[in-house]
Amino acid sequence: MAGYRSEDDYDHLFKVVLIGDSGVGKSNLLSRFTRNDFSLESKSTIGVEFAARSLNIDGKVIKAQIWDTAGQERYRAITSAYYRGAVGALLVYDVTRHATFENIERWLSELRDHTDPNIVMMLVGNKADLRHLVAVSSEIGKAFAERESLYFMETSALESSNVENAFCEVLTQIYRIVVKKTTIENGDDATLAVPGKSEKINVKDDVSAVKKSRCCSS
Repeated sequence: MAGYRSEDDYDHLFKVVLIGDSGVGKSNLLSRFTRNDFSLESKSTIGVEFAARSLNIDGKVIKAQIWDTAGQERYRAITSAYYRGAVGALLVYDVTRHATFENIERWLSELRDHTDPNIVMMLVGNKADLRHLVAVSSEIGKAFAERESLYFMETSALESSNVENAFCEVLTQIYRIVVKKTTIENGDDATLAVPGKSEKINVKDDVSAVKKSRCCSS
């Protein structure tokens, strides 16, 4: 993996939040994407933590600040500050635990209550490596994503499968929307710009269609 950029060397800063039930693998998605690290003994996140990684999208250095919080109800009081300024979100469920998928609807409702309606959102079915234990099929995930106008991918933080693609797709869509918005408004601060309300978010029906050459790189 290519080396990371220095902390202050970036053109745009985008805040992306990870939401979903406790134990679905949010922290390992974060550590896999930002440090290429995975821990089988990771404990539940208490409160909020975040990590950053800088990437290159269309020739610009994008600093992604990824926020992760616990999924337990007792930590829900932090929501307003947690969502503030977010321009992207990954709604994560565990493909082996149907209840975590059922709760996505509640997480999605909360996300929409606290953010701009056109925040770039991706539904992520994590732990796809546990194929023999799958309780939520890809088709069910895709159908929900299409109904709610979300991007969709299945990932494995353990195998590092599609983790890069999931974050890259979200960040690339944020960047392109911000560029359009900034061009139209001629001079807005693009670092925390929110996607314009006229932007249509289309679900990705086939995750293999995400072209690495057009995606981001360290």
